[in-house]
Amino acid sequence: MNTNNIDFDWCIKIAKNAIKVEIKGLKCLLSHDDFNVSFAKAVSILCQVKNHVVVTGMGKSGLIGRKISATFASTGTPSFFLHPGEASHGDLGMIGHDDLVVAISNSGETVELSAIISYTRRFKIPLIAITSHSNSSLAQNADVVLVLPQAPEACPHGLVPTTSTTMTLVLGDALAVALFEKKGFTAADFKLYHPGGKLGQRLIKVSDIMHYRDELPLCHTTSPMGEALLVMTSQSFGCVGVLDDSNSIIGIVTDGDLRRNMGPKLLEQAVELIMTRYPVTVSPDTLAARALEIMNSRSITVLFVVEDNKPVGILHVHDLLRAGIA
Repeated sequence: MNTNNIDFDWCIKIAKNAIKVEIKGLKCLLSHDDFNVSFAKAVSILCQVKNHVVVTGMGKSGLIGRKISATFASTGTPSFFLHPGEASHGDLGMIGHDDLVVAISNSGETVELSAIISYTRRFKIPLIAITSHSNSSLAQNADVVLVLPQAPEACPHGLVPTTSTTMTLVLGDALAVALFEKKGFTAADFKLYHPGGKLGQRLIKVSDIMHYRDELPLCHTTSPMGEALLVMTSQSFGCVGVLDDSNSIIGIVTDGDLRRNMGPKLLEQAVELIMTRYPVTVSPDTLAARALEIMNSRSITVLFVVEDNKPVGILHVHDLLRAGIA
């Protein structure tokens, strides 16, 4: 591609102007007189939904609606997108009596939405409207109306949906965030809906990938090193945890400890004389990513997992690699 004839300064100026126009639109949304009461009503009615939040819209509004629906679904509110054109050809049956409909139309007069509007009124299904026109057909028939403020589109002709779709998207995000905050949606819940990809990996806990009790290489302070070495070899973690009389972990013997204490009487000595005291440990609820950070900072490859200082698991750096954390 020949870029010699492109006026880069002009391009950057146009781009920044478009961004400024959309930011101005968001500021208008934030200070909109009708925003507070209507938004609170919308969140209240959304909290009462027993089944699905059905999002619908045509054209660019529909594309934004798909994203809003996906955000609801990924944050604990069952949701799907219903295409208005398909709705009038049989898909109205997808809307149940315990559902709620969020209909998006900048003009509020989108013809394709008429069947859905009529259906919600006939069967008393709650309807939330997102539109720029409070006197539109959609607004007049909705239970709650979220009115977008009049703000210029970033398009120089004022025709292409840009600022309006950005405001709608942000408004949808705000609804989803308020809703899952109200429901007490947690990071653990979020992981449940995002088991794959980087989001899922970031939320994996040590307890999800650690080795449990039967696999733990453990011995007591009075055990001879010969016995400890057998435990180390059988479990293949390259270490053995050392317990006191109350079965609390107080030390660890690693390959490095063996090398530092190598001698003809090593196997006869008590573990207590060879071990490294106060080993680094983590709890089962520690994020796996945090465990990796600890390993890297301490230049170690193994962590014992403890509750009340008693070992309940062990984590090797290879476990983190297999889980895709590293």
